[in-house]
Amino acid sequence: MGGGLGGGSSNAATTLIALNHLWQTQLSTDELAALGLQLGADVPVFVRGHSAWAEGIGETLEPLMLDEYWYLVVKPPCFVSTEEIFSNQELTRDTAAITVAAFFEQGGHNDCEKVVCQSYPEVQKALTWLKQHGPAQLTGTGACVFSTFASKAEAEAVLSKTPTEWECFIAKGINHSPLQHLLRD
Repeated sequence: MGGGLGGGSSNAATTLIALNHLWQTQLSTDELAALGLQLGADVPVFVRGHSAWAEGIGETLEPLMLDEYWYLVVKPPCFVSTEEIFSNQELTRDTAAITVAAFFEQGGHNDCEKVVCQSYPEVQKALTWLKQHGPAQLTGTGACVFSTFASKAEAEAVLSKTPTEWECFIAKGINHSPLQHLLRD
């Protein structure tokens, strides 16, 4: 909780999908995503179960196939409230929209990063440390920060150097949710 990884949204989506399956309600993915949007902006992407470019508040999704990199995720010892970050007057609210093509050409940035780092020195410390080992950024509204690696071995090498004050894990990016595969079988 408070890590910016979408855990609550993922749990809500999994619950909707599982109940739909168990109760045999036959709701479509679109119907489940619409229900999920009422629970949280990130729920529809987890209901759909595939990598996507999100627009709006998370309800407009364009499927993408991404390279399946390895990620080192670092969680400093703090809880970041999404509500607190979104209500912070310093949060930029006029960033121009970016297209998928422009994102892949130029990269992107997280408008929440500056506000989170100002409010949570622990996050700033972890981000600064991780940036010494490659490009790093904030997850969602934080508190986690992450860096991308081409191989598991590269991620493990940096993990072995991580200060013990932080929780850390390595994850492999995937394009399709295993839950979707389980329900089809």
